[in-house]
Amino acid sequence: MDDKPAVRIITIDGPTASGKGTIASEVARKLGFHYLDSGALFRLAALSCLTQKVDLTDEAACSGVTRQMRPCFKDGKVFLGDKAVTDAIREEAVGLAASRVATMASVRTAILDLERDFCRAPGLVADGRDMGTVVFPNACLKVFLTAGAQVRAQRRYKQLIQRGISANLADLARDLQERDKRDRERAVSPTRPAPDARLLDSSDQTIEQTVRCVLDWYCALES
Repeated sequence: MDDKPAVRIITIDGPTASGKGTIASEVARKLGFHYLDSGALFRLAALSCLTQKVDLTDEAACSGVTRQMRPCFKDGKVFLGDKAVTDAIREEAVGLAASRVATMASVRTAILDLERDFCRAPGLVADGRDMGTVVFPNACLKVFLTAGAQVRAQRRYKQLIQRGISANLADLARDLQERDKRDRERAVSPTRPAPDARLLDSSDQTIEQTVRCVLDWYCALES
């Protein structure tokens, strides 16, 4: 009898701008799996708090807003209720706010159930910061994806410029380093590799090479 679980889960964790989303979504596409961008959920929570002018130091208020939101992911777009917010949640101000609300235990608890609801057959590729350590600790493959801080800042800079958003490379590098420190040192679900995670530094790799590495690791498990 095959004792493999019906739903296969691959987690891809890592720091801000490490390319988790790009790699995870492409791996999911190639495998025909569902895809979870957990960072989008925190960005949705942050956007909801900012829109409702909630004090980002008020954990109870932030948690209450998070529990009320109804996110939807469809055709590569992100919706909050019936409003498309795909571009809005990628703004730098929202990203900074998301990093702040992500430190709140009650907000993370509210989002945890949403994350686990994405686990459906035939499989799931989930990217975030604690997918392999907290959300899906029994994932069959855990990857911790990283790249040098300057490389990540340059990647984020290119993304913003391509979208017509003004950006300063030095400011981005500083913001990334501050966010890395906050994410590493937070008391709840700090950003760190799971003990059984495979470390993958993509600093000198193309997207295609990084995707191929993850797929090779997964196929080796399945063979």
